[in-house]
Amino acid sequence: MVKDSDSTRLLEIYSYYVEKTNISFEYGVPSEEEFKDRIRNISSKYPYIVAEKNGIVLGYAYANTFKERTAYNWTVEWSIYLDKNYSAKGLGQILLDKLIEILKMQNIVTIQACITYPNEKSIIFHEKNSFKKVAHFTKVGYKFGKWHDVVWYEKALTKHEDNPGKVKWIGEIDVEF
Repeated sequence: MVKDSDSTRLLEIYSYYVEKTNISFEYGVPSEEEFKDRIRNISSKYPYIVAEKNGIVLGYAYANTFKERTAYNWTVEWSIYLDKNYSAKGLGQILLDKLIEILKMQNIVTIQACITYPNEKSIIFHEKNSFKKVAHFTKVGYKFGKWHDVVWYEKALTKHEDNPGKVKWIGEIDVEF
């Protein structure tokens, strides 16, 4: 799980996506304090995990609230960011697998992904992991002087039961690493 001391490195990884890509629709890199607050808020309810090699964080993934209303509690949106030098090396798969394992323990039923389109690597990755495309929004984000589409992918983690179990926040489950 993420530690407060990871925030500097996570922000360093994220900064690349803000400054150099349209993967994040943020225009400016958040301050370290703002980023720490985001991590604290998300990790109070959901898994926020890091992948390390020789003590160096190479990537991270987290689940977050899909929508604020209680009826949406069983659905999350997930995000992943890898050091730009470590993409396509299997790290994303490790992070997603662990994230899904934890989300199932929390009784999360559906996981969503919002992807800037086109993004062939991300789409292939999600489809390989049994995510299905459920929406395509045209020209909804403007960054770097052009309009960008987004697509939404989703995956059912468990069967959609009529009476799903209560969602357990991250502090209510026993997670091993």
